[in-house]
Formats: sequence, structure tokens, C-alpha cells
Amino acid sequence: MTDTTLHDGSTIEIEVEGEGPTLLLPVNPYPVTGPQAEAMRAWGADPALGHALIKGLSDAFRVVAFDYEGACLRLPKPNTLTPANVARDLIAVADAVGADRFAYYGYSWLALIGLQLALRTDRLSALIMGGFPPLSGPYAAMLRVTTAAHEMAIEAAAKTDEGAAAQQAVVEVGDWSSVQVTVPPEQTQQFVTLYQALEGFDDRAAQAHITCSRLCFAGSADEIQYGPKWGDVLVSIAGPIIAERAELKSLGWEVCVLDGLDHLQAMQAKQVVPILRSWLTSQRWS
Repeated sequence: MTDTTLHDGSTIEIEVEGEGPTLLLPVNPYPVTGPQAEAMRAWGADPALGHALIKGLSDAFRVVAFDYEGACLRLPKPNTLTPANVARDLIAVADAVGADRFAYYGYSWLALIGLQLALRTDRLSALIMGGFPPLSGPYAAMLRVTTAAHEMAIEAAAKTDEGAAAQQAVVEVGDWSSVQVTVPPEQTQQFVTLYQALEGFDDRAAQAHITCSRLCFAGSADEIQYGPKWGDVLVSIAGPIIAERAELKSLGWEVCVLDGLDHLQAMQAKQVVPILRSWLTSQRWS
């Protein structure tokens, strides 16, 4: 195990397993346990996802695993989580393990930051984006969702613990609209900062500046509809990938659509490992 310093001066632990071409994997290397694990299973998430990805890939690649999302939640970066700073953090991880050239795989917002990384370094040899479209990405929708989450976090923080508990609504598994935001406002603010910085981002114009091998994938049912308190926002992940599949291919992307799977289902190791192993093995990216 090693560690490196992030842009805000905090540190992040890095686990390295396997030999071969280096693959940066922003996942938690350790299985989540206890009540949090049970809550994750109820939603169809895998508490040991990072561990499963590492084990499924480290026999063929040098897997560099680091829990970037966890680091942001533990020590929020409310005013500094910008695309440039995130890319700097990812490069710091590569530097810490001596990787001059490396591939990167991220899912959801961790895929989004992989695209930003590709625009800021020539050291990236392969990029895999899961659960976030490289073209016509839902940046405006995500800004609205993260802004709503931040407003709810501020409101929750202003209540007493007793008052907050009294108004806690029942969360229905699978219903994103029923989720109650009770985390510290600093956690939610950092994602508002990220999406505000991406307000003017033109992902179509950006394609000309991506030089590495690239793959994107998503479940065909990856469409998240939020309710009134979230602004009735639809975050469409599958839609742009399916609608613009031909253009993506013409721009150099390999495209994989997983039939019938939603956002959480498409991120599971049993789906991801075969895709990554097959595609990365076929690339000359070391």
C-alpha cells in the first residue's frame, strides 16, 4: 500500500495488485460491512464491488485501486472539486505508483472525471466510461439534481436531530425520489462545484482532443427519473449512448449497451469484468 496527496492537501491510500499494463481503478478496495452494506444490498448494490473488480482484473493487469469517492465524502472539497483539480488528483495517483502510461476506468461521475482526465494529459492510453455518456452528457440535469441535494442538506443541517427524525420519510428501495439527504452540506456542495464548472463544457467539441483508445457502456434501462422535490429531473444515461451510437463509433468509441440493465445493475463486477478484460486485452495501450 502507498498513498499520495490530493489537491486539497488530504491523502488517499492506494492499493496495487497484479502485474502488466497499469489500470487506474477509483474504487474502494475493501468490502463495506455492517448496516451500510445491508442498505447497499437492498438497493441492488454490491458492498464488495471494488474488491470483486480488483480480483477479476489483477491477473491480467496491474490494478491501481483508490477510493476517490470515499476520500471526497470523508474530507469534502466544497469549493475545489473542479475538473482540473480532479484530473490533477488522478495524475498524482499515477505518479505515486510510477505509471508513466496508464488506462482508466470509472463509472457514473467517476467516468465523467475520466473524460476530463483524457483532455488534460497525454499519458492516458485507454479510457473506459461506464454509466455516463461521452456525448450529450446530462450535465445540466446533474447540476439541478446536485443543487437540489445541496439545498436539502442545508435544510436538514438547520433542523435539530429530533425534528429531522420526526420528518424522516420512508425510503422506498429503487425510488430515487424518496431518498432523504441528511449528509453535511460540504459533501453535497462539492458536487455542485463540479457540475457548475462543467456548465459550459461542450463534450462534442472535446472529442477532437481525445487521443487514447476509448470505450463506453451503459445499461439500456439507465434512465433515472427524480420527483418534484428534485425538480422532476430526468437523468438520461442510456438515451444519448443509444441515440448517438453511430456518431460515437465514428469518433473512435467502442460502444456496449447492456440490454435491460439499470444504473446499479450495469456496474456490477459480473457485467464489468468481462467487458474490461476483453476490450483492454485487444488494445495496444501499455
